Amino acid sequence: MCRTASRLCVMKTFVIDTNVFIHRSDAMFSFHDSEVVVPLWVLEELDRLKTYSDERGRNARHAIRTIDEIARHGNLRDGVKMENGSVFRVSLSYAGADSENVPADLSLEKADNRIILTAYEMQRDGKTVFFVSKDINARVKATALGLKAVDYEKQKINIDKLYQGFTELDISGDQLAKLCDEGAIEWNERFPANHFVVFHQRSTGDTALARYDSEQRLLRYVDYRIPAVAGVRPLNHQQRMALEVLLDPDVQLVSLLGKAGTGKTLLAIAAGLKLTLEDRLFNRVLVSRPVIPLGKDIGYLPGAKNEKLGHWMQPLFDNLEYIMNVYRRQNVKSVDQLIANRSIELEALSYIRGRSLPEQFIVIDEAQNLSPHEIKTIVSRAGDRSKVVLTGDPYQIDSPYLDSSSNGLTVLVEAFKERSIHGHVTLTKSERSTLAELAATLL
Repeated sequence: MCRTASRLCVMKTFVIDTNVFIHRSDAMFSFHDSEVVVPLWVLEELDRLKTYSDERGRNARHAIRTIDEIARHGNLRDGVKMENGSVFRVSLSYAGADSENVPADLSLEKADNRIILTAYEMQRDGKTVFFVSKDINARVKATALGLKAVDYEKQKINIDKLYQGFTELDISGDQLAKLCDEGAIEWNERFPANHFVVFHQRSTGDTALARYDSEQRLLRYVDYRIPAVAGVRPLNHQQRMALEVLLDPDVQLVSLLGKAGTGKTLLAIAAGLKLTLEDRLFNRVLVSRPVIPLGKDIGYLPGAKNEKLGHWMQPLFDNLEYIMNVYRRQNVKSVDQLIANRSIELEALSYIRGRSLPEQFIVIDEAQNLSPHEIKTIVSRAGDRSKVVLTGDPYQIDSPYLDSSSNGLTVLVEAFKERSIHGHVTLTKSERSTLAELAATLL
């Protein structure tokens, strides 16, 4: 309880759904000066999930261990005081214990409904209850019962205001000439490190691209004319921005967002091959992507690791084949040969945990399907003189526990946007084909 302006403030009660712990295993610490309630049915579901070998299983196990640690400091049924001022407890009852309190047609066979009914019963007892869930349908059902249902907002980004990595501005003819002739101009407005500016000179229709130097407070000219990178040339300003940070050895972390066909994966792999095979800055290109199928899973796949991964990595093979003509002149006959001599390595994300990856150009494709914790695990694997590139489309998410605002890729963009070792570009124009552009826009 607390007192504000001599009035008694009612402590809020947050009833936490299972999927919140799957998204963030220490979610109970996110609520301050409140009552945090975990229904017994949540523990049952965590117990079922703890045997999984994926991120769900790891988070379930960590959540159980965290609750066990809290239990050492008191009685979970009566409530345990936490350092953030909240009281944590496990609820052993639900509204189904009294059949008169159960809304008609709400099945008690589903654990989800019993979790919701725990919150429902507490509200009937006069508490100010908030049902917290990442499951939209569960929130809808809770709202239909008269509960206040909310999403778990920790580490959630406003996707409509997500950092884009560049700005478009008008410029005078004199300033444009100075930028192109001298290579840089002073700029009073402060931008994040490695931010790009596309300048437009309206009277002549000329444009110029510049990159912000946060240490010198200068906008440095970026020449649009660039030699082909592994046979790939930029087709628009955003692709040129992407290559600028991909090829800069001082930028150790790059995030590329964009819809299908914008070239983000192709640019990342092309830059990695150039820096590895031509410039010898890295030992190899390590490529991975989440194993989440589009549509129904095709089931068991035979063969060794590379044969299994080949099916999931086919989009990456498509990009590799596109640029292989350049390296056939260097006696590299095929993509298989690149893999055989370990110039390129395909790896499942689950096997990256625990590894240290020095002197490698690491590309993580479809990173929007990763949680913030998974992104942290991957980026923290980067060893000395390594570079990590994350690509993805935050509007195409296949994971049931993530959305465009809570996935690890968007969280990373906002967290790193002020850091000089990070470069980010949001690509908006599809260059794959006119059909692909229309499909991405209209469908």
